[in-house]
Amino acid sequence: MQPETHALTEVLLAQPRGFCAGVDRAIEIVERALAQFGAPIYVRHEIVHNQYVVADLRAKGAIFIEALADVPPGNTLIFSAHGVPQAVRLEAAQRQLTVFDATCPLVTKVHVEVSKMRAAGKEIIMIGHAGHPEVEGTMGQATAGIYLVETVDDVARLVVQDPQQLAYVTQTTLSVDDCAAVIAALKARFPAIAEPKKQDICYATQNRQDAVKIMAPQVDVVLVIGSPNSSNSNRLREVAEKLQVPAYLIENAEALQAEMVTGKGRVGITAGASAPEVLVEAVLQRLREFGSISIRKLPGVEEQVAFPLPKGLAERTAPSA
Repeated sequence: MQPETHALTEVLLAQPRGFCAGVDRAIEIVERALAQFGAPIYVRHEIVHNQYVVADLRAKGAIFIEALADVPPGNTLIFSAHGVPQAVRLEAAQRQLTVFDATCPLVTKVHVEVSKMRAAGKEIIMIGHAGHPEVEGTMGQATAGIYLVETVDDVARLVVQDPQQLAYVTQTTLSVDDCAAVIAALKARFPAIAEPKKQDICYATQNRQDAVKIMAPQVDVVLVIGSPNSSNSNRLREVAEKLQVPAYLIENAEALQAEMVTGKGRVGITAGASAPEVLVEAVLQRLREFGSISIRKLPGVEEQVAFPLPKGLAERTAPSA
């Protein structure tokens, strides 16, 4: 059956949107490892939280696992962009696996902060979402003395050993505004709490949320392209909703339903930091099927960030003619 048509006057594209430097680096690490060592390459956890990316790498020979016991001896293992606890690194070393670390360097920065703060005798408050692999990895940099809070209410219930020896770190993909509220509550309750020299929420998370704040007031509905388990994608949807704009998190073009855009004169589109641009193009094509549209790219930050790759991964050779 042909989709019902709806007149869409304009589609606005947020800038920036989609892949960040940490995601680019993580995917390239897996692809280079496959090219250099051949399949299979084992990856602990999804390399990034996007089902399209994971399925593509799985088709190329990547095997995604949660337990290192699932990696046969002598194989190559890659840590995901979210980072891992120290216990996982130790287990991989004990099993003498060849390891390439795809942890986002901005997550590694938080890991280093935790280690230094604990070495200085401080207890640490981690602001983040329970169960998220980045949170598990960061909290796993210490064996004790680190506590998780998600909300302002959690701060009120917090019990620590020494309020004069506290510091905080945050998950890199949080809502900037929500995180600011939790930080304010921590500072109000624990005036002596130490903070990172530079905020832990990463540049890409900040930029994409800022872009939605610019776009949302100009549109009637916001479509956020990303997977349901993507923290930063969920935060983009929440940013739009807090601005009183209807917003949907859709994994791909097939998830876009006509009723989401029916009667909407302007549709805003963004994509989480782990969502490739090919998914944006597919959503635009589906919108065209619903009716004629014009597309306008909004001005915004042009990101020029790039992170170095781990040593030991050869350059990918260009395909032969």
